[in-house]
Amino acid sequence: MNPDSQPPSAYAPKLDRRRNIYRADLAALSLRGQVEAARFAAPEPRQVQRAASPMRGEPNPAAMLDNEALFGELVDVYDERDGWAWVQLARDRYTGYVASDALAPEPLVPTHRVSAVGTFVYTNADIKSPPLLLLSMNAALTLTSVGDRFGQLARGGHVIMRHVAPIAKPALDFVEIAERFTGTPYLWGGRTRMGLDCSALVQIAMEAAGLECPRDSDMQKAEVGTAVDPAIDADASFDGLQRGDLVFWAGHVGIMLDAVMLLHANAHHMAVAAEPLAYAAERIAKAGGGPVTAIKRNATGAAQITGS
Repeated sequence: MNPDSQPPSAYAPKLDRRRNIYRADLAALSLRGQVEAARFAAPEPRQVQRAASPMRGEPNPAAMLDNEALFGELVDVYDERDGWAWVQLARDRYTGYVASDALAPEPLVPTHRVSAVGTFVYTNADIKSPPLLLLSMNAALTLTSVGDRFGQLARGGHVIMRHVAPIAKPALDFVEIAERFTGTPYLWGGRTRMGLDCSALVQIAMEAAGLECPRDSDMQKAEVGTAVDPAIDADASFDGLQRGDLVFWAGHVGIMLDAVMLLHANAHHMAVAAEPLAYAAERIAKAGGGPVTAIKRNATGAAQITGS
């Protein structure tokens, strides 16, 4: 059950384990011919039924938090034992282990997403009724009825309609979405309003705006937008930056609010915070994080996927 079990070295460098299901004993059927494994399995579709389910690199509650799967997310299960499911998210192909009881057996087709930073699922169509769940932005909902104030979930509970949006209606500005998370605590592997990390802030904001975005900062650096080369003087001042530019360090990413200010979830503030990019760059360099390694943008200044 250890995801770090190594297949033959000829295969190891070729596929990123974060987005490909394979171990020495088991691999996804779609990877037959690309990796060696004792057996290959077809996916079993499931759906997350908890507000957020921790995803870990091994089936152990003490293992590091790598990611979180949000309510309503569709997943493919490839192995299940001892209360753990080895899954791949349908949304961005990220893999990991989640608790089996966090998954519903029969997936529903989402109709809406949570568009607010957070919202409650109420027992009844009444804000005084007991809340069942606290959902975060981009949680996927299947609504069976929609009223002026409340929508009813297919599996029970009610949500405030002002806090949700149809799946086909994305936000207009991913930077404005990211700004809403200012003050949210920093949490390595987190992906909710309760706590998130630098790359999750970028992914959540971009996905809310209908833009594909991978989970980790190295993936984002490789796949999102087009590289730009701003002028950097001896005092680490940056010229020519635009709102929506993504600024990368080794293992870190932030979003430019304008030509000067950077918004990022970071372990210095232990929160999502805005500060001048020059200050952040100087501090990160002094702390051993190295220099800025890339800045990405598209033609309109709003980052988008350019590869996979």
